[in-house]
Amino acid sequence: MNPEIPVLTIDGPSGSGKGTASRAVAQRLGWNFLDSGAIYRSLAVAVMRAGVALDAVDAIVRVAAAMDLGFTADDPPKVLLGGENIAGEIHTETCGNAASRIAAYGPVRQALLQKQRDFRRAPGLVADGRDMGTVVFPEAVYKVFLTASAGVRALRRHKQLKEKGIDVSLDGLTREIEERDRRDRERAEAPLAMAAGAVLIDSSDMTIDEVVARCLAVVGI
Repeated sequence: MNPEIPVLTIDGPSGSGKGTASRAVAQRLGWNFLDSGAIYRSLAVAVMRAGVALDAVDAIVRVAAAMDLGFTADDPPKVLLGGENIAGEIHTETCGNAASRIAAYGPVRQALLQKQRDFRRAPGLVADGRDMGTVVFPEAVYKVFLTASAGVRALRRHKQLKEKGIDVSLDGLTREIEERDRRDRERAEAPLAMAAGAVLIDSSDMTIDEVVARCLAVVGI
């Protein structure tokens, strides 16, 4: 890991627009991109496929160590687990909830920590997640904490699912998002928190272009 390679961390809760903004910023800058959520979601898929219980920490760590994971810059991007594109599978609610659970375990986070840091390659890295600025790249010069109200995030998710033909309850999504937020804030290992020195951006009433512009401004663009 070369400390001279710049890193922009974009942390925040689920549904705040981190993924879309981070990819757009990485494209504008010509930097590498790390979706840490995809790493945990991919591990969740690997764990469930292996028939490992979500509380079997040692077994989950072994799956993480053996996981062959890669990303492509396609639009939409591909997430390759053992060469198979699982991008669609990792965005299910079942996978998201499983990823949130296994991400709470210290040994699991430690097993995936170096894999995340290895994405720091020239000319730079945009790292999207929940603890990029606090744990994975605490020394990063550029940091953003992107948030939005739970109601707005639920509406965004509801729209995405409806466009895919999936009928879900808006109230149920809101409760699920609030529960995930609480779990992420209260977990013992790397809780969701704004890193020291991070710029707070509330995207509730912003377009994605406005969010991207604010993030680019953080790195002086």
